[in-house]
Amino acid sequence: MTTLLLPTSMTDDPTTPPDVRVVRYDVTEPVPDDALDADALVLWGNGRDQMADAARRLTRLRWVQTLAAGPDAALAAGFADDVVITSGRGLHDGPVAEHTLALVLAAARRLPDLVRAQSEHRWADELGGMPDPDAGPAFRTLDGARVLVWGFGSIAGRLAPLLTALGAQVTGVATTAGDRGGFPVISTFSLPDHLPQTDVLICLLPATEQTRHAIDADVLDLLPRHAWVVNVGRGTTLDEAALLDALRSDRLAGAALDVFETEPLPADSPLWDEPRVLVSPHAAGGRPIGAGDLVTANLTAFLAGGQLRNVVAR
Repeated sequence: MTTLLLPTSMTDDPTTPPDVRVVRYDVTEPVPDDALDADALVLWGNGRDQMADAARRLTRLRWVQTLAAGPDAALAAGFADDVVITSGRGLHDGPVAEHTLALVLAAARRLPDLVRAQSEHRWADELGGMPDPDAGPAFRTLDGARVLVWGFGSIAGRLAPLLTALGAQVTGVATTAGDRGGFPVISTFSLPDHLPQTDVLICLLPATEQTRHAIDADVLDLLPRHAWVVNVGRGTTLDEAALLDALRSDRLAGAALDVFETEPLPADSPLWDEPRVLVSPHAAGGRPIGAGDLVTANLTAFLAGGQLRNVVAR
């Protein structure tokens, strides 16, 4: 009999056949001793130590399904090389796209400044209307804004039409150039040519060795002073020290960040008190829509020896 380990954090239950033994486990505790013969494991909200313990003790494991869009934590857990890992790619497209749009609009309409003014009981006239054209370029609307989306996968595919519906000019950035879903996509080699004309740089990159600090001082220096950086991918892709330096030297207008190099963001991080940084506590995802259907489909394929969806290259 096949044993499937499901986390208690998963609320969208998959459909399982009678010959599959389902064991629920608490993601904050080690895998139960009576389930160490598990063939398949679903991850959602597991801590790194808990996953490493599972990788070490589940010696019969053949398949790991993470519900996270990015499989970096599952890959780092230490599962055996012959264990198939599948990701939750696609489950978070809607929620993350909505949250990203909210962050971009908050930047354009200066919502953090409005909240601060409200707390001071101050009628902030300077935040109303459109900026004075004589004062130089400013990002205050998506209508006509030039938006660069770095990491043009399924989330970007959901986000881009929302941005264009409000008038933005969207260009994607990926490893290879081309056309995706009707949107122009440039390669990373062409990035330096496009950054100086960018109003908003949105980062949706995964966490890999190649993407660590992809947004560094060199990238930030190429952006115009009125530009904003919005990061909803992974925290390691942004050099936070370089970002703070760009903000404090008035070489960048602001940043809206949902992910950070260290999470939770330490209480003594200077990002908390930087007036031109909007901190979002990794809140873009967290709601894997269709998780039950994905696990059901992959479980069916797993039992039949077929091709699973979202297999991660290892």
